[in-house]
Amino acid sequence: MTMLPALKPIPIKERLSMIFLEKGNLDVLDGAFVLVDATGVRTHIPVGSVACILLEPGTRVSHAAVVLAARAGTLLVWTGEAGVRLYASGQPGGARSDKLLYQAKLALDETARLKVVRRMYAMRFQEQAPEKRSVDQLRGLEGARVRALYTLFAKQYRVPWKGRKYDPKDWDSGDVPNRCVSAATACLYGVCEAGILAAGYAPAIGFLHTGKPQSFVYDVADLFKFETVVPLAFRIAAEKPDKPDQAVRLACRDMFRKTKLLQRIIPTIEEVLAAGEITPPKIEGVVAPAILDEEGIGDDGHRG
Repeated sequence: MTMLPALKPIPIKERLSMIFLEKGNLDVLDGAFVLVDATGVRTHIPVGSVACILLEPGTRVSHAAVVLAARAGTLLVWTGEAGVRLYASGQPGGARSDKLLYQAKLALDETARLKVVRRMYAMRFQEQAPEKRSVDQLRGLEGARVRALYTLFAKQYRVPWKGRKYDPKDWDSGDVPNRCVSAATACLYGVCEAGILAAGYAPAIGFLHTGKPQSFVYDVADLFKFETVVPLAFRIAAEKPDKPDQAVRLACRDMFRKTKLLQRIIPTIEEVLAAGEITPPKIEGVVAPAILDEEGIGDDGHRG
């Protein structure tokens, strides 16, 4: 009898980006990852080929589903309505000790942190940041340029724009352009967090953004936001769809696949952190566990 090789999860860069789920129980039935609605209808979810699953209000997740998602290396993200807020996330991989120490060392060294932030500025705006500016000053400069970009896209797509405003507790109170932007950025945040965890880093240790559970997620997402999801959000807002958040999600999914965004996230993280010009620390004196884990799946941060 021929033994088949053990299955290995698909590497992050080769997966679909994300799926939104709502109003159902996420479970494993007959060996399949499924969402069961109130009427008992099962919707099969390709857990092994998705980078992250975003769970909206109205979802419940079984222990078996969490275990399968972890083994498949698929990130579960609990969000608010339409993904406008990120409440919590699972860890299909999580930070590796060497990557975490490297990231923390860069963030704690003022000179290295400024170099990383300057590289982020250059990547976002295609020009070098002004000299002799602190991180706080660069944050202010970026804020002004971001507001100008929102206004520019609004004019380009002829969408009324009164600034970036929304109430996360009342999704329907926002105007259509803000709802589209919120839904689009939520999609981007989920995908970026999946990439960060797959690379072995910590979402909370940011450089420009600090003090939030997803600070580094916001840092990384900002590197792609205005070339990807923001213009898409304004384009869809201009079309005035009946369900703007749904239209945005479908468009983001297709765009992420077309632009191969997942293939770009991890190399971009490495490039940005390398700007700090600090050698990653060596882990010495490591004591092996009594029971060794199986070899990983290729993405640095994924557990065996």
